[in-house]
Amino acid sequence: MHDVVAKIESVEKVYQKHKAAPPVRALAGVDLSIPRGQYVAIMGPSGSGKSTLMNVIGCLDRPTQGRYLLDGQDVAQMNDEDLSRVRGRRLGFVFQAFNLIPQLTVEENVQVPLFYQNVHRKVRHQRALKALEQVELTDRVGHRPSELSGGQMQRVAIARALVTEPSLLLADEPTGNLDSATGQAILDLFDLLHTQGLTIVMVTHDDPVAQRCQRIVRLRDGLIESDQPVV
Repeated sequence: MHDVVAKIESVEKVYQKHKAAPPVRALAGVDLSIPRGQYVAIMGPSGSGKSTLMNVIGCLDRPTQGRYLLDGQDVAQMNDEDLSRVRGRRLGFVFQAFNLIPQLTVEENVQVPLFYQNVHRKVRHQRALKALEQVELTDRVGHRPSELSGGQMQRVAIARALVTEPSLLLADEPTGNLDSATGQAILDLFDLLHTQGLTIVMVTHDDPVAQRCQRIVRLRDGLIESDQPVV
């Protein structure tokens, strides 16, 4: 068991929209280490590189330069298939837009990541119920997303992220689409998951949200401007 879940070393990410366009350096040499069990906020103005950093940490994007070790394994050089497998097993994602499948029930939505891993139906069912219990939604297993409130939909999305028992939970503005009371309840849930030992990285532009984390990493122009514990 590695005590560092994610370790980013001298990571650069350059985008070239098309041949004639100048390359854009979204990350300009970032070093970042995330210990197991830590709750980290990533902040920065628009265009600072925080979404790109999140995509690299989430194995949605490969660095142009540098190394990325996830649970001690260098994932920067993996092929698409291996990267997709790592993403499915070790990472959980929670987005602002929930991204639930309207035709599926709550339980089926939570099972989706396991379905792609060819997990047996019975095990999928057990793990989905366990994840829904963690987010206090076991009374909604047969409902469709259209029958849920925004807060309930985000809880389903969190359960779906938890169902693979990930090493790392990545949350991108998870309260962005919610009213403040519902947002607070979702943040309380993240606090609870963190006390249970989950490693969480959250992108937010909201200072009060970031203050609930243990550490705030601020980016500017593709570099880490500051990296401070929350006091």
